[in-house]
Amino acid sequence: MSIALLGDPIVQFCILVVVGTFVSRIMLRRQRAGRLISQIIFFVSLTVLLLYHGIVPYEPSPPENSVALRTFTGVAKIIWWVNGAWVLIAFVRLFLIFERKPREGRLIQDLVVGIIYLGAILSIVGDVFSVPIGTLIATSGVFAIILGLALQSTLSDVFSGIALNLGRPYSVGDWIVLENDIQGRVVETNWRATQLLSGTNDLVVIPNSVLAKTRLTNYSSPDESHGVTVTVRIQPTTQPSIVADVMQNVLISCNFIQKTPEPTVAIDSIDEQAIELQLSFRVRDMSQTTAAKNEIYDLLYRHVKAAGLKFAGAPGAITFPTDYKSDATGRQQNPGTPWRLLNNIPLFSSLTEDEKEHLATHMQRRTYHKDAVIAEQDARLRSLTIMRSGVVSVTRREGHRQIELTRLAPGDYFGENGLLMGNGEVGTVRALTFVVTYEIGEDCLSPLLHDRPALAEELGAIMAKRIEAERHLFASADMLVNGAPVSTLSSRIKHLFQL
Repeated sequence: MSIALLGDPIVQFCILVVVGTFVSRIMLRRQRAGRLISQIIFFVSLTVLLLYHGIVPYEPSPPENSVALRTFTGVAKIIWWVNGAWVLIAFVRLFLIFERKPREGRLIQDLVVGIIYLGAILSIVGDVFSVPIGTLIATSGVFAIILGLALQSTLSDVFSGIALNLGRPYSVGDWIVLENDIQGRVVETNWRATQLLSGTNDLVVIPNSVLAKTRLTNYSSPDESHGVTVTVRIQPTTQPSIVADVMQNVLISCNFIQKTPEPTVAIDSIDEQAIELQLSFRVRDMSQTTAAKNEIYDLLYRHVKAAGLKFAGAPGAITFPTDYKSDATGRQQNPGTPWRLLNNIPLFSSLTEDEKEHLATHMQRRTYHKDAVIAEQDARLRSLTIMRSGVVSVTRREGHRQIELTRLAPGDYFGENGLLMGNGEVGTVRALTFVVTYEIGEDCLSPLLHDRPALAEELGAIMAKRIEAERHLFASADMLVNGAPVSTLSSRIKHLFQL
């Protein structure tokens, strides 16, 4: 009796459904891969069981069957079609996971899932309930037309969203700019609209139909790097080639721009008022643009001043010649280059005029050719070196790697780590161009510290601020890794100079 009961197709079907539901929905509910495998096994087993008993799920049932058999067959077919749809949907989601862009493909996923469910429903209606699909579609056509006219705007956004997702002019995370100057990073795209996060951290929602018709620029494609151009106007007081070399030094000394592809300088025009140049470079991504421009403008000022050049006014602006008397007065107030360099260094901001005069008088001028090594890594310098012109690179050797820490431009300085702390240089200092420097030696600074010991406290406080701001340049000094107290720095200065 029990064997005959187990051979009944209805009993076999019920056992298979209960086991499949228990395994996939209870035992493996937290394991996506295991649940997918169990669904596939259940669907294959159900297919084999139905075909074995002569039930073809994708064909209408014979009308001569009994009511009980037709009911069982209908339920079995419905479960078969629903599980078949679930398996297909699981494969669609699995494909998007392997593609590693599930958010970008959500709209396409929803569209494919909708088509799969619609196909399953129509198949159930046709194969289980024997309703002609063609008649049903024709009958619903009038209703579809009315609904389409009522939802014309929404449908336009939906189909535009489908077209945009198929064409993929942008993806989630890309920075795009529209022709009406609306710009931002794509954070989500759905059936109706695309959401951008602007530079001011505002959420901009743009209908897909508007995006499909407008011209947009994707700053994140084909890669994240972004090109920037800066226009500079210099008074024509020297040869354009010399001005171009100064502008090239500006780009070489910039830390925020990419070194590959190599930044370029192009002379755009020249007239009696100005030499106009275009500085073109790339940044790692759109978010670096502002920082790179700020650094470029700062370096422009320093290099132009160091080269003795002057900026020109805007095109068409009226400029007046500099008065000779005021120029002479300025030269009397600024005795020379050493004095001007000292005035621009925060490290010596606490010095009196007499103390600055003492240092300026004893500063030594040195020059270095391109590729010359100014200081080796870990070597202790006994003088502070101030950049007058040119560009140097500070690179650190760690094992088999060479890491560029920073680049220095006119007005920057190095060697204070050895002069005031007694430590070696954090990296090798190499000239990238022809370099002119001024040095303040230990024997020059020592008399000032002995005459005014409180100066050690002031230098210690300024050094502590610089270490905190430029921690990566002092990483090799053990006592400075986590920041050193001002008292410790001051004590070290006093110890070195025997105060």
